[in-house]
Amino acid sequence: MVSTPPPERAIAPDGNERAPDEIRTEDGDIRPDVLAAIRAAIKAEDHDALTALAGDLYEADLGDIIEALDADERPRLVAIMGADFDFAALTEVEDSVREDILEEIPNRQIAEGVRDLDSDDAVYILEDLEPEDKQEVLDSLPGPERVALQRSLDYPEDSAGRLMQTDFIAAPPFWTVGQMIDHLRDSKDLPDEFYEIFVIDPAGRIVGHVSLNRLLRTKRPQKLEAIMDEADHVAMATDDQTDVADLFKRYNLVSIPVIDDAQRLVGVLTFDDIVDIIDEEADAEIRALGGVKSDEELSDSVFETAKARFAWLFVNLLTAILASVVIDLFKGSLEKMVALAVLMPIVASQGGNAGTQTMTIAVRALATRAITGANTTRFVTREVMVGLMNGIAFALVMGCIAAFWFGNLQLGFVMGIAIIVNLIAAGLAGVVIPLTLEKVGVDPAVASGPFVTTVTDIVGFFAFLGVATLWFGLG
Repeated sequence: MVSTPPPERAIAPDGNERAPDEIRTEDGDIRPDVLAAIRAAIKAEDHDALTALAGDLYEADLGDIIEALDADERPRLVAIMGADFDFAALTEVEDSVREDILEEIPNRQIAEGVRDLDSDDAVYILEDLEPEDKQEVLDSLPGPERVALQRSLDYPEDSAGRLMQTDFIAAPPFWTVGQMIDHLRDSKDLPDEFYEIFVIDPAGRIVGHVSLNRLLRTKRPQKLEAIMDEADHVAMATDDQTDVADLFKRYNLVSIPVIDDAQRLVGVLTFDDIVDIIDEEADAEIRALGGVKSDEELSDSVFETAKARFAWLFVNLLTAILASVVIDLFKGSLEKMVALAVLMPIVASQGGNAGTQTMTIAVRALATRAITGANTTRFVTREVMVGLMNGIAFALVMGCIAAFWFGNLQLGFVMGIAIIVNLIAAGLAGVVIPLTLEKVGVDPAVASGPFVTTVTDIVGFFAFLGVATLWFGLG
């Protein structure tokens, strides 16, 4: 084993030398004194001071600083820093923040900024521009860069083509390891980071790949075709980025080649791009389960936020009215036995919570494609049996409490029966509703909540009040 001393300070891959602990507190927040100094430099329009403070930061750190600034300070920071501003930081901020900044700075400066970016980062920024501004920026770029970016922008949104880097290293199969290594050493136009060499035929179609690890361990006279691995995993440029992310997770990939309809190699996706997609998908699922738009951000205005949430709340209002209609059917029973009004929310609440638990697991399993035709029946059966077991357990607990609370043993039996019925219904609804919505093409993360809640409320109220009415002859 070779041991090396730790570096004295963190060095970013792009050469930045500001360690994160120089600008962040122990809790990870931007230090107030750093933020105050940056604000002072912006107010004074001091380019040198601002560049000294923010010119050599990691893009994620600079992104957090930008978001911490006031809206009017953000474009001024970009303008004052000029060529010293790292446009990659704009890929680390919320979409609305980036859009506001891009609206305030001239297209000429945007064009200069994206020239130094990886193609995927440049596309990420350009796709937020208005069509005329986007075209003006593209027209300002050198021909090869303009063509590559335009091709990526022509692919569908959220596709592999939009996400890929168009800078990659490819070589013919007859090249030797020595030729390849010499090329890598002599070429001045290599990607900032790469992990594999792609082997292509004369038509540009991929035939295999060689990892850098294997390349460096092989003798120079060996040909690439002798040491390459088959290109078992490739992505079409039109593939949905979520499908590509699944490939990375399933096969533990570091990178994956991207091909066009003619099977030609047009780009590469690396794991750092996919981590962002996985994070975005998980975030979207969590928001959808809570009835929040996937693109809602902390920087959104009060009106925008309220407007976006209104539709979900309105749907929930309708389902609540439906549950109230069921209660109204048994108003005579409620008038004769007040205890029913006290206890019935407990039945509905337990069912709602159990249904939400099952629904969350089901939606997550659908998103990760863990549910297949082979295991659907087993999954549904498992959740129904879980509902039954928990129903029996809580029936015993709540039945005893109800009997003791109101001094009525029969009321305890009624309570227990209702809880068992509702928890079984919750387990069934929590699985079947997301599966059904998925089948009909509706996002189960968005739509499952109101339906599951409605089922558990209606079944809970109907079971409890219905059994009580029959048991005690209250009808």
